[in-house]
Amino acid sequence: MQTEEIRHDEWSKFFDSFSREHAGWLATIEIIGTDVGAQEEASDLPLVGITADLKGTGKNSISIIVGEAADDHITHTITEPASVRFEKAEGVGEESLQIETSGGATTLLRLRASGLPERIEGSVPELAERKTSSGS
Repeated sequence: MQTEEIRHDEWSKFFDSFSREHAGWLATIEIIGTDVGAQEEASDLPLVGITADLKGTGKNSISIIVGEAADDHITHTITEPASVRFEKAEGVGEESLQIETSGGATTLLRLRASGLPERIEGSVPELAERKTSSGS
């Protein structure tokens, strides 16, 4: 797995691009607190987007929006984020973000592609064209 730390001054640009590239991917949001352990907030809902509200006063926030229908729409807001890490699995179609707060809590966003395997770049080898013969 490859893990990349995203610099604070690149968060807004990164999340804009990440949201466009991963819109519709199935998202699971897990909150890992220092005192309560792991809590799953959403499971296999389509990613709508991620935004960073950077005020410059230390009261920054990051919002993760999942679920397209009214009955499954969730906005998870992380206040006072301290670090953002992007992790790409070796297999195609699985990625995650780890967002840690200044208080030590971590939000883990796991994503997996929801499209057909042949639509996920690199997941299916190029198939040779089949030639059929007629009149046999």
